[in-house]
Amino acid sequence: MNPTIFTIPIQQLASGDRLSIQVYKFIGANPGKKAYLQANLHGAEIVGNAVIQQLIEFLLTIDDTQLHGEIWLVPVCNPVSTNQRTHYFSTGRYNPSDGKDWNRIFWDFEKECDNLQEFAKSHINLEIDAIRNEYFKRIKTRFDKLLEKINSPSGAPFNERYRYQLQSLCIDADYVIDIHSSSNQAIDYLYGFWRREESAKYFLLDYGILLDEYDGDAFDEAFIKPWLALEDQLEKLGNKIRFDIDSWTLELGSGMQMNPESVTKGVRGIKNYLTQKGMLAISGFPLSETASDNPTFVSKSRIIKYYAPVGGMIQARVVLGTSVKAGDKLYQVINFNKQDDLPIVIDICAEKAGLVFDVSTNHALNEGEYVLSVM
Repeated sequence: MNPTIFTIPIQQLASGDRLSIQVYKFIGANPGKKAYLQANLHGAEIVGNAVIQQLIEFLLTIDDTQLHGEIWLVPVCNPVSTNQRTHYFSTGRYNPSDGKDWNRIFWDFEKECDNLQEFAKSHINLEIDAIRNEYFKRIKTRFDKLLEKINSPSGAPFNERYRYQLQSLCIDADYVIDIHSSSNQAIDYLYGFWRREESAKYFLLDYGILLDEYDGDAFDEAFIKPWLALEDQLEKLGNKIRFDIDSWTLELGSGMQMNPESVTKGVRGIKNYLTQKGMLAISGFPLSETASDNPTFVSKSRIIKYYAPVGGMIQARVVLGTSVKAGDKLYQVINFNKQDDLPIVIDICAEKAGLVFDVSTNHALNEGEYVLSVM
């Protein structure tokens, strides 16, 4: 099966050169759902590009009758951030023009939907597909107005232009998968949402963070938050329904690396997920271990991030993936205090039990800089 490939210009530079993103669209012979996958929204987080390349290679080998619906794949979805460098190091987490995190800029319809309760009341007795269609019309109508501002004489800043391009590709999707990694070093895990835990198991990752705290400005949040809000309203009115709409962020390994094991996990999990969702009919999937898979889910509010209490050099840090108990030593700081005293070594211990799942790349830290996270 061959994809339709098209390129979307996203920014013209002062030199006249243009930055673009490329979309690979696979359309099955049978109608069905739409899955949208993208990678490399943050510049240092490149692993998803290898995942998407392998998925493209795989989809080229199957017949179009084995795909129900459409799969859209967008590698290197943010060339601006991917090309950001400081010496040899990729940065690309923040827009250098305005300082905003590239994954905190997206448009969230739920923040503008001031009549959600009225909508739920007036549509509560309709079939779920009819409710979904009517609600999507409202989302799309409001979203289309963003283009009016972009095309107006006064224009719009680049982050608004850019987010419009990305969100226009997935606004009508059923399943969104945004592939990231740590910008530092981390294990493989995912971010998901309450009421979607069963689908999260399909990715076959050992750990998942459930977003009980979010503002809606991240890519995965902006896509699903309006639907979660509608589910909440309908449930309050006595109609407990769940739309077959999912949004995920896969966190696969470490920044500036394409760890083969993380890539393999990502490809396997996505194949398994799309098969479980009825989009792919392929040999060997869904995997038999899916039924017994029991990932550990932790709410985002329970994550503890540790920051250096003084400036210095980090040593004796626990190994990534270590389970710790309250009071266990996490790391030491060698502190050169410059007060006519000898250097001191400060032990930093865990406040609570958990798993060390993300650690800083740099072992030389200023006071208040990030060291590690425990879930």
